[in-house]
Amino acid sequence: MMGLMPREETRTTTPPTVRGSAAHEPGSPGDASPRAWPMRLLVLGIVLSALNLRPAITSLGALLEEVRDGLGMSGSVAGLLTSVPPLCFAVFGVMAPRLARRFGSGAVVCAGMAAIATGLLIRPFAGGTPGFLAGSALALMGIAVSNVLMPVIVKRFFPDRVGSMTGLYSMALALGTALAAAVTVPLTDALGGRWQTGLALWAGLAVAAVLPWLPFVRGRLTPPGAEKAAQTAAPTQSPAPAATEHAHEAPPLRMARSRTAWALAVFFGLQATAAYTTMGWMAQIFRDAGVPAGTAGLLLAVTMVMGVPLAFVIPRLATRLPHQGPIVLALGLCGLAGYAGLYLAPAAGAWAWALLLGVANCAFPLALTMVGMRARTGPGVVRLSAFAQSTGYLISIPGPLLVGVLYQHSGGWGLPIALMSALMIPQMAVGFLAGRDRTVEDEAAR
Repeated sequence: MMGLMPREETRTTTPPTVRGSAAHEPGSPGDASPRAWPMRLLVLGIVLSALNLRPAITSLGALLEEVRDGLGMSGSVAGLLTSVPPLCFAVFGVMAPRLARRFGSGAVVCAGMAAIATGLLIRPFAGGTPGFLAGSALALMGIAVSNVLMPVIVKRFFPDRVGSMTGLYSMALALGTALAAAVTVPLTDALGGRWQTGLALWAGLAVAAVLPWLPFVRGRLTPPGAEKAAQTAAPTQSPAPAATEHAHEAPPLRMARSRTAWALAVFFGLQATAAYTTMGWMAQIFRDAGVPAGTAGLLLAVTMVMGVPLAFVIPRLATRLPHQGPIVLALGLCGLAGYAGLYLAPAAGAWAWALLLGVANCAFPLALTMVGMRARTGPGVVRLSAFAQSTGYLISIPGPLLVGVLYQHSGGWGLPIALMSALMIPQMAVGFLAGRDRTVEDEAAR
């Protein structure tokens, strides 16, 4: 599997050939073939989609107190609201592989971006908590299917650059997350101070992400070389549009039989618990410690923006190591140090704790990279991605809700922070197991 090669970025240069030769690599800088622009458009679509995978959540985290006051939410209901993202990711993410087989990956991601735009636009103005939850669920449905399909698209179309492409879209994801956390409060103030406007403006970014996927809606998303192979095998026949993405199906896999798949799923779930608790509640922790709302939003943005450089470095490093366990342990120790700081001196060392928790949150791009590395084939990555993310998000659902309940009934942040610290220990353990050099095909084949 190319994603497991230690030197994944070392590529063989094709000698110059006659103009128009198919030997050029599609999408390379000097390639003027018809395949070049679709591949570049695909990269643009991946980046813009990744930018939209978290603003629906972190923009809400920055304005959570205003939304609670405006809709009359208790702490427990707010905890339920912060648990909606993993719930939707679990429920709708499992549908992504079936939808991709039926309509093609490009069409599903395009529809996902449209759902994000629609949900973000209607949720602030739906009226009442039920309408707000429904609009959020629509946006999160779009995020869920895109979450699952991003590693699949990267594996299929960039098999020799799994680490660097995962790093690129993880960087874009972290940038979108941090941007929403940093500027939502200032933009809300600049636009009249209504939280509804501050949340709705992120729909525009999702609309922009729809556009690059439109050429691929009819299933014209094919791996490099697939068209040439199809023409060589049957020059007089045109392959079915949706079939090109699944021309080489592997034998069915039972992911529940794979210890590696389970370890990766639990690791994914525990890191998601930490991430969504951070995105939903960290700004409130700082505000309750006396930090102004704008500064609390910036602190959340610092936590999220740490993923921009590290999301590019960590996947590349992970693909060069035979065992990703040491990276898991290093990230977990940063998380434990950050939680200790939040408990002991939340305001005095706020910037340091934000940085440490930002490093810990980079368990997400590491988990995505391991999804691509723990399967040998494209269909294996599809099934592993769906299993790990759907199962993982199911595991993560109680966490943010329990944090809200503990916060309301204890009257402080001591118990919630203790809970998050305790969960970091099993996260490190299962992540170490998931980092072993194994593939699910060897463990889960029937």
